[in-house]
Amino acid sequence: MIAASKAYELIMQHTGNWGIEEISFDQSVGRILREDIKADRDFPPFDRVTMDGIGISYSKGKNEFRVVDLQAAGMPRKSLEDAANCMEVMTGAICPNGIDTIIPYENIEIIDKMATVKIPVKQGKNVHYQGFDKKTGDILVPQGKKISTAEIGVIASVGKSSLKVSTLPRVAILSTGDELLNVEEVPSNYQIRKSNVWALKTDLLEMKIDADMFHLADSKEKIKDELSHILKNYDVVLLSGGVSKGKLDYIPEVMESLGIEKIFHRVKQRPGKPFWFGNYQNKVQLFAFPGNPVSTYAGFHRYFIPWLNKSMEMEEQPAYKLKLTEEFNFDLALEYFLQVKIVQTSNGPQAKPIKGKGSGDHANLLATDGFLVIPEEVNHCPVDSEFDYIPFRKIGL
Repeated sequence: MIAASKAYELIMQHTGNWGIEEISFDQSVGRILREDIKADRDFPPFDRVTMDGIGISYSKGKNEFRVVDLQAAGMPRKSLEDAANCMEVMTGAICPNGIDTIIPYENIEIIDKMATVKIPVKQGKNVHYQGFDKKTGDILVPQGKKISTAEIGVIASVGKSSLKVSTLPRVAILSTGDELLNVEEVPSNYQIRKSNVWALKTDLLEMKIDADMFHLADSKEKIKDELSHILKNYDVVLLSGGVSKGKLDYIPEVMESLGIEKIFHRVKQRPGKPFWFGNYQNKVQLFAFPGNPVSTYAGFHRYFIPWLNKSMEMEEQPAYKLKLTEEFNFDLALEYFLQVKIVQTSNGPQAKPIKGKGSGDHANLLATDGFLVIPEEVNHCPVDSEFDYIPFRKIGL
């Protein structure tokens, strides 16, 4: 076995590269940006009115103004010629020439075209000046950013109708074992329905990857035939099951017969000790996770997601660290993925251990939000001890 930290290091040394493609900006949410988005003009592009009200040329102590005109959003810029007067102005309008201060309607009273100011006024208030946020040519969204709806709004504002993004890999998800049935089928008392592969598929869909699913029967010949075909048509292969020491765990043997390079097999971790990783002709990366549900889930989040982000040149994500709400002990020399639930405390969010009944207890995942990574050299974890946190549920921290 190798250390979990070494397994992570080796995986990160074998990233994929599937190139760049250009897509419509409105289809880009969730994709990784591969060009800098720059301001095509100042932000804001003009002195912008930020409140509905009146615009004045500030004069200390003056509180009455005659309303002579209106500046609405979308109108060309007007001018205030006389400081004794004011204009009504609307949110989003360009600030008229001669006006430097906006007073909201709720702070004035208008009777017979005369506006009376009811509270003290601060010069320059409620004007968003040209270029205050960003200047022409400034980088607004750097390449490597994962595009969200916030980025879409900015991208649209600079007129980018198409974007360069990382090309998504073609992913195959493989389940193994004669005991597995499709979701819609009724199992006998010695069978179960496929579940691990569906968890992986839906996780990948959130990353905009629509993976194809295959099932491998417990037959060395059938596994070899199916896998040889898959290797020709996919960039990444995720397997669940068939990598332990059982007599029908043929995956490692078949991998070797197909000329797939084994980078490592078996990791000093729990769950997921039989984890296998390798590549085929430096073109296809294969992640073979043990078949127990928690093992597959932990391996996917601990190794595959960071590997995918690095492969697509996503900007580096900050590491989360959380403190334990209660003591936890683990006396084996293995890295341990402790299932935890996030709880809010007077000291902020902390991690509460949720002990399951082993790596086959996938129902326990329903009560948890992620894993704390307990290093193999640590066996006693007192209250408030802090460790890396791997989230698998979206929750504010």
